[in-house]
Amino acid sequence: MDKKVIGTNAYIGIMGIKAPAKIDTGADSTSVWASNIKMSKDGVLSFTLFDKSSPFYTGEVIERTDYSTVVTRNSHGGEKIAYRTHLTMKLAGRKINALVTLSDRSKNNFPILIGKRTIRGKFIVDVSKSVIKTEKNAQTAVLNDELKQDSYKFHQKYFGEGE
Repeated sequence: MDKKVIGTNAYIGIMGIKAPAKIDTGADSTSVWASNIKMSKDGVLSFTLFDKSSPFYTGEVIERTDYSTVVTRNSHGGEKIAYRTHLTMKLAGRKINALVTLSDRSKNNFPILIGKRTIRGKFIVDVSKSVIKTEKNAQTAVLNDELKQDSYKFHQKYFGEGE
């Protein structure tokens, strides 16, 4: 099977929703923003994708009996326990069954992070390709334009120092 070339981000089809995802070859696993995570007395895990503050939130409750736990580490070394389950996703026209960690990604630029275990053997990542322009990228472009106009004024405005 030919491997498709993807960029550093893409739109993912997940549970009937088209949502932006960061492709991160430095991350081992895939993480999906989940909220309202609950466990029933009979061991059924339930959750919703995203939360009410997200434009991708539908409120649909997803239930799973095929789940496990994992200790995750963030880039700062912090650890937490999270649930993992399988979800079907569509990436670059290809349907994949991914093992995903359910986590709060409300403060991240992308509500979904696709790690190397999900893309290994299926895709090639071209870091020069980017489908989605984030708000942070737009803000950086504006700042760089301001810097080009008058670097001294820019420095005084944002760093408060002169010569």
